[in-house]
Amino acid sequence: MNRQPPLDIILVAYPAAQKAALYGLTDLFAVADELSRKRLERAMPVLRVLSVTPDQITDRRSHKAGDSGPLPTAPSVVIIPPSLTGPPAPETVPDLLAWLRACHEGGSILASVCAGTFLLAATGLLDGRPATTHWSAATRLQQAFPTIRIDPDRLLVDDGDILTVGGIMSWPDLGLRLIDRLFGPAAMLETARYLLIDPPRHDQRQYRHFVPNLTHGDRTILKVQHWLRTEPARNATVADMTLMSGLEERTFLRRFHKATSHTPLAYLQHLRVEKGRNLLETTTLPLDQIAWEVGYQDSGAFRKIFTRLLGQTPADYRRRVSPAGESR
Repeated sequence: MNRQPPLDIILVAYPAAQKAALYGLTDLFAVADELSRKRLERAMPVLRVLSVTPDQITDRRSHKAGDSGPLPTAPSVVIIPPSLTGPPAPETVPDLLAWLRACHEGGSILASVCAGTFLLAATGLLDGRPATTHWSAATRLQQAFPTIRIDPDRLLVDDGDILTVGGIMSWPDLGLRLIDRLFGPAAMLETARYLLIDPPRHDQRQYRHFVPNLTHGDRTILKVQHWLRTEPARNATVADMTLMSGLEERTFLRRFHKATSHTPLAYLQHLRVEKGRNLLETTTLPLDQIAWEVGYQDSGAFRKIFTRLLGQTPADYRRRVSPAGESR
């Protein structure tokens, strides 16, 4: 008889939770469990993957028809899935937040995907800790929870007892990382090969797009931002930006950073890399010409900045996203 305690993985099935994640993670863990049993040929803990709604957490009802026991008090893992429309407002699910804190206190691993990190953050358990979320929601998360050390470049942050992952479709990365933790790296790699998916990724910089803030209300800085989009500003320098603003240099630097959250130089780099990635995606122009088109006389400088901001070289980026599939 297998007397080992079960491995309970609970998926928090709040109303707007992405169904693909709920069903996909269930299947992913089931495949890993089956492959591990066949490979090891020995007794293993029983794996139970349960989808539980906030209402069921509140009143501790059985999880669904046919389930045989109460809600585990300290499951092995609790996962807050992503959502296409956002998780419930924290103030509407106080019992869920209290339950998550109790699970963590009892030794459970907590994990969240994309917007699910907002619910996890509302427990207070992420205060002072590193985390990630979808790159487009990172600023909003940081504003709502300023003590969290948010890194929007990272796709997956494994901080031991709490894991967070970035995009809506990054739940396979989380699932594979948890399989690695629960069953070992061999089981993780075997599951990934069986399902034809890549092992966990670590970076989401290549998925991020630079979206300048144009709603800050500083008309002088906004004028400079609009000018930078024009052809005459292709080779603009910070000195040119200062001149266009009509401000004293120190005043311009201070107001620009306050309005955009970037230094003028960093803003220029982001703007040029964004234009460069668009040309890599939509044209077959050689890299030297792309660098010139976006404002760099030296393609090496463009390559270096592109790689730093997106985590891969222009050639690698083009091979991944361009129909042409080649860099010239």
